[in-house]
Amino acid sequence: MLMEILLIEDDSSIIMGLSFALKQEGFQVQSVGTVKEAKALLNQKTFDLLLLDVGLPDGDGYEVCQFLKSSNATQTPVIFLTACDAEVNIVMGLELGADDYITKPFGIRELIARIKSVLRRSGKTQAQPSSLTFGNVSLDLAKAKVYKHSKEVLLTALEYRLFLILVHHKNQVLSRVQLLDSIWDVAGDFVNDNTLTVYIKRLREKLEDNPQKPTLIQTVRGLGYKLEVKE
Repeated sequence: MLMEILLIEDDSSIIMGLSFALKQEGFQVQSVGTVKEAKALLNQKTFDLLLLDVGLPDGDGYEVCQFLKSSNATQTPVIFLTACDAEVNIVMGLELGADDYITKPFGIRELIARIKSVLRRSGKTQAQPSSLTFGNVSLDLAKAKVYKHSKEVLLTALEYRLFLILVHHKNQVLSRVQLLDSIWDVAGDFVNDNTLTVYIKRLREKLEDNPQKPTLIQTVRGLGYKLEVKE
């Protein structure tokens, strides 16, 4: 079962960016934007970790943290997200039981590293399958290798990363902008819209039985691409 993170944040752009990045890493993400919504949800279910913005429209994240720690027997780990890096605010958050504190703006990769570190310290581990199979194509996650009809398919680093993004979001339509942002963030290379088209074409040539009529990596006209997988 995938680990589930509750993101308590009222900035829609941050919610969208963090949700996409965390899902790409294999987490399930649910988000709310107020103290009231957070308390109501936490009364209904438990999460593996909370990402908690300090400044919320109807109160602050400290109130949510106090509520969680006083009512949660499993002591769900908490990471505060805040634009304020004053020592008094950091100390207050940690004294309330927060496990970490990261100030905005922050890098996605830094946040994910912090999340994994907190989960390890809390005795939680993210269950990851060692391999995935999509028809005659298989992916060995441990070795970062892709096979077709049991024969290894050689992919470049960017091709592999693009395929991995599609895999993590199987049966979901990803826009060209989302894919470009993800590749840029990871590889640090210059990737434009035309380059993305080229990489999609290369992946199809290497993985599809008939690249002209793809059944795995499909184009959703006007929206983007998706990895079509029959469950």
